[in-house]
Amino acid sequence: MTFYNDKHRNRSTVRKKKRKLKKRAFVVLALLIAIVAVIGYFAYLYFTASSVFSDAYEDDGREKSDLREHAVDPKKDNVSILIMGVDASDTRDNAESARTDSLMVATFNKKDKSVKLLSIPRDSYVYIPEVGYETKINHAYAFGGTMATIETVENLLEIPIDYYMKVNFEAFIDVVDAVDGVKVNVPYELKEMDSKDKKDSIHLMPGEQKLNGEEALALARTRKLDNDVERGKRQQEILNAIANKALSIGSVFKYDNMIHAVGNNMTTNMTFSELKSFISYGTKGKNLNMENLTLEGRDYQPTNTYYWQLDEASLAEVKEALKAHLEL
Repeated sequence: MTFYNDKHRNRSTVRKKKRKLKKRAFVVLALLIAIVAVIGYFAYLYFTASSVFSDAYEDDGREKSDLREHAVDPKKDNVSILIMGVDASDTRDNAESARTDSLMVATFNKKDKSVKLLSIPRDSYVYIPEVGYETKINHAYAFGGTMATIETVENLLEIPIDYYMKVNFEAFIDVVDAVDGVKVNVPYELKEMDSKDKKDSIHLMPGEQKLNGEEALALARTRKLDNDVERGKRQQEILNAIANKALSIGSVFKYDNMIHAVGNNMTTNMTFSELKSFISYGTKGKNLNMENLTLEGRDYQPTNTYYWQLDEASLAEVKEALKAHLEL
């Protein structure tokens, strides 16, 4: 009887060990499959990004900014990027005559992994070297395209513009939708047209809320109840919300959509290799280390045309902040 019980216990022990081994083997196998899947996904993202952003590249003919002594390398240098939001669309059929509806300058400090983002009001009354007189800054693009806009911004801020990103507003809609919307504060009730210019088709109430792409674009565009400065602040807030949402772990599997959304609506003088170097700015902490800057001013209407007259003290302060951030 004792022999039988011992034999039974041994068999039971062996079966338990086999079951544990099977469970461990299953866990290890599942882990390996997950690792392979993740590696495969990120490999796919890498090659997708390489293809999409390589197609977005255009050679601007510059080796460096005229305000630089030497060409920069974003892998090790502090650099600047001019972001141009061009409001061109098939609905408006204005690709050839489009103006920059949004102008932002981002400076990147490699040591601090920090970013300063300046919004330039589109009605700012500035000197445009391309034509030799002062007018609205957003006219520079209509006068001479990307290069005329870069030259105008460099003349205004007295800093080199190393790179540029020209983005159609269609990308704005697609990127917000790709991250399943962004949570931002709507300052007041507003009615705006949508991307197809359908009047008052977007209706938002005040308060913090989650917006889809069309709603976020309407909020970024509107200035009916305030001015260009407040409009620029809203655009900065929305960009910050997009960036932080994109950097969250929950958005990892939406990167494919984001890559296509941006790449299909963007042109830039940055190569894919240069673009990759900016990833480090989003990996320092939970949120992007970004400071928003604004150019203060006042309403100015010497004739029938409205302008935004920049405040000289505010402009000087912003210039120094950007120069210091670039360590010039």
